Amino acid sequence: MKITFIGAGSTIFMKNIVGDCLHFPAIADATFALMDIDPARLEDSGIVARKLVEAMGTGASIETHTDQRRALEGADFVVVAFQIGGYKPCTVTDFEIPKQYGLRQTIADTLGIGGIMRGLRTVPHLWSLAADMAEVCPDALMLQYVNPMAINTWALAERYPNVKQVGLCHSVQNTVAELCHDLELDPAGLDYRVAGVNHVAFFLHLEHEGHDIYPALLDGYRAGRLPKPPLLMPRCPNKVRYEVMAQLGYFCTESSEHFAEYVPWFIKEGREDLIETFQIPLDEYPKRCEEQIGDWAKQAKALREAGAEDASAILDTTVSHEFAADMMNAVATNEPFIFYGNLANTGQIPQLPMRAAVETPCVIDADGIRPETVSDIPPQLIALMRTQINVQELTVRALVEENREYIYHAAMMDPHTAAELDLRQIRSMVDDLLAAHGDWLPEWARVRKAA
Repeated sequence: MKITFIGAGSTIFMKNIVGDCLHFPAIADATFALMDIDPARLEDSGIVARKLVEAMGTGASIETHTDQRRALEGADFVVVAFQIGGYKPCTVTDFEIPKQYGLRQTIADTLGIGGIMRGLRTVPHLWSLAADMAEVCPDALMLQYVNPMAINTWALAERYPNVKQVGLCHSVQNTVAELCHDLELDPAGLDYRVAGVNHVAFFLHLEHEGHDIYPALLDGYRAGRLPKPPLLMPRCPNKVRYEVMAQLGYFCTESSEHFAEYVPWFIKEGREDLIETFQIPLDEYPKRCEEQIGDWAKQAKALREAGAEDASAILDTTVSHEFAADMMNAVATNEPFIFYGNLANTGQIPQLPMRAAVETPCVIDADGIRPETVSDIPPQLIALMRTQINVQELTVRALVEENREYIYHAAMMDPHTAAELDLRQIRSMVDDLLAAHGDWLPEWARVRKAA
């Protein structure tokens, strides 16, 4: 078996997936082909992967490549985790230019102006990857972990419908952990069903050992006992998600710092009281990127000098919460595995537009992926999801038709952007962003600002 990583310079993520795979006998001896365009980061990832194999004592082999097609040749699975344009310059640009217009963000990678720009940078490279897969590994399954997840999944299905792909996210697992942390419950007793669009999906059914836990969540929030200090994101208490639950009736899968910028209700010019009340960490993602870059460098240095025993302690070989290895094992063994996946809507959520990327329970085995149909999403949640799909669809239309006007329209329809800026401000801001990103964008999307 061959498992290829595109964007293997995302060292921590690559380490988690490779480490998970090494726990499954059916895939523990696979060839892992790591590919990245940054030779230094690729070298670090190669060191991490080889030390991981050494520490766990499997028969896996590690290859490193800077050539994408070479890495893909003969692959059974392709795991994608790249960030086109990187933290610098592109993510910094996505924050700094909107701030000049008074538009503040927290993560800027999924929806909003930051998500739109990231989609414009990312989708052409995913299309290039899909084209190579169609030629050199046509039966491989792409496990796509790249944001903006919904835009990427939708655009891939539009241009390369025959390439097998699924968008994967850890927001459902993370939220389960946070809810059980808040209520001091054993996650093993939790029964739930989730559906929607990525990052704006909701827990439609939420029980612990047969008892509905929504009353406990609502009572705890109204009494000020919940949320507790967060388990996974210490800088951002979950107050935004609890407030949305109190108003709309259901708990969202994505973190409060993410969700705050998808809607028009929490980040408002002149309303610092909202920022303080809901403890919204503005500019969260740049801070996180700086920390991760530092962590990667420290880990690589330590591993270069470590023996097998020390490497095991440094790397932490416990199983992560990602779905990828379980999915690969399910295909290899034909033992079904249930997960949450993002796929083009072919009717699994009939309340949402066909072809939009939707997130539902899915089953995978040797016969492929089968999404579950969910047809009972409450209307207020469907209405909220449609505001996200509007932006996603216009961004995909811009990419597929190479029509720059749709980029402006996507920004105009974004709930947070539209709540803060007028139409001319939005057009001017988009022009500034397109000019600043320059060659990171496809040729048809570029603009040249007058001197």
